[in-house]
Amino acid sequence: MSFSVGYYGDTGVKKIPGGYDVPVGVDIRGRYDEEFAKILTKDALMFVADLQREFRNHVKYAMECRKEAKARYNSGVLPGFDPATRNVREGDWVCAEVPPAVADRRVEITGPVERKMIINALNSGAKVFMSDFEDALSPTWENLMKGQVNLKDAVNGTISYEDKARNRVYNLNDQTAKLFVRPRGWHLPESHIFIDGEPAIACLVDFGLYFHHNHAAFHKTQGQGYGPFFYLPKMENSREARIWNNVFERAEKMVGIKRGSIRATVLIETLPAVFQMDEILYELRDHSVGLNCGRWDYIFSYVKTFQAHPDRLLPDRVLVGMGQHFMRSYSDLLIRTCHRRGVHAMGGMAAQIPIRDDPAANEAALELVKKDKLREVQAGHDGTWAAHPGLIPAIMEVFNNNMGDKPNLIKTMKREDAANITEETCVQIPRGVRTIDGLRLNTRVGIQYLAAWLTGQGSVPLYNLMEDAATAEISRVQNWQWLKYGVEFDGDGWVCDRQCTAPVLDDFLTLNAYNHIVVHHPTAGSSKL
Repeated sequence: MSFSVGYYGDTGVKKIPGGYDVPVGVDIRGRYDEEFAKILTKDALMFVADLQREFRNHVKYAMECRKEAKARYNSGVLPGFDPATRNVREGDWVCAEVPPAVADRRVEITGPVERKMIINALNSGAKVFMSDFEDALSPTWENLMKGQVNLKDAVNGTISYEDKARNRVYNLNDQTAKLFVRPRGWHLPESHIFIDGEPAIACLVDFGLYFHHNHAAFHKTQGQGYGPFFYLPKMENSREARIWNNVFERAEKMVGIKRGSIRATVLIETLPAVFQMDEILYELRDHSVGLNCGRWDYIFSYVKTFQAHPDRLLPDRVLVGMGQHFMRSYSDLLIRTCHRRGVHAMGGMAAQIPIRDDPAANEAALELVKKDKLREVQAGHDGTWAAHPGLIPAIMEVFNNNMGDKPNLIKTMKREDAANITEETCVQIPRGVRTIDGLRLNTRVGIQYLAAWLTGQGSVPLYNLMEDAATAEISRVQNWQWLKYGVEFDGDGWVCDRQCTAPVLDDFLTLNAYNHIVVHHPTAGSSKL
């Protein structure tokens, strides 16, 4: 039986049986579980602690830089290209060659790290499954640790799930999607694990535990000598990408694998990051496999960036699509940037889910998905996202018809016309009406999603769409923006919610709500500092 320290102080320590075996300086405050203990091994925790100690000050500085940028935008400054890095944007460099295992990514499915979801997604027929610790997951201790267990079993090929209600057992097919993992963003803490007296950096916990346990098996199976593969969220500039690159290099060196083995796709889902795409790829050039249009978070970021600009109010959420000039410019510039640097330019999420009780409505929704995906592939995107397995055949058909037997469009769709995109086109004010129906939809989605998130569900089907934290954020900040600036609607109505009516806009809905799902078990495992 392993033992861990139950508490620490100047007079000594007390050991409690059944706790986690932890290294010095690490305190586990989440519930003890024998299955979780196989993930939270002393070596794995030391790996995470080493990363935290190496990079925590860099992360803190990056977060301070975000605050400074926010203050500039609130004072009236618009985001734009950085004159200091013009040589990077105009340079003739390319990223490392895309690994053969992930050359073809024409359809990717996303979802939380839940056991049944992982099996179904890997079996879905998609080329890639992005397993998500971030927007699609409520970060309860149970969800996080079970997610790590599930991913370990998936990489080892041993994952299964018994659905007793349906009397069915789920197992992996012989052919499965390639596995990518999305850790949480730099801004989030993991308050169930303390390192040297402060909460762990959430993304380093997600990355570190997964990488430590799975890098060797992944290399031999899914990665064909490369990997593991990741998606990196919520970055605002190349400084934050440099931290990730240094984390990757440190991790590779610590376990003795070749530099450049780890590969990652960065989600361009903040408005400031669209002006740093070349710089982000440059920092990650030995570890990059492209950029992705995280368009829902991008809309959220547009509001957040311009929260002090009353002339930039969004229309109804349903009207802020890729037809808006600032959205189309963002997509086109991303394609040109990625293909110029030799990596994938991934399209956005199709959030629709099958409407099983209304065939006509289902067909209409599917036609909208096909139209959106046709636009993406004709623009030059190498692949796209789907939220539900039911969409994959239709999306795959669209990409197959337009890509043929080519694994991607990197060499054939350079999009040099997008070189004319300017700072002004990337922040052009969106057009459309603001209605009371839009306000009511935002309110319903925001309240229902947050209620589900607080009870442990991070991906929620609402009104025939799969909602996650990103779409809930749009609902919240749009209501906040409209209320702050006294928008006149096409009707009467009101809403009362702290997150929407506060005089100061919270940076993230989930960051504020996180304190309501943290449950500490002080004797789970800690060490004397």
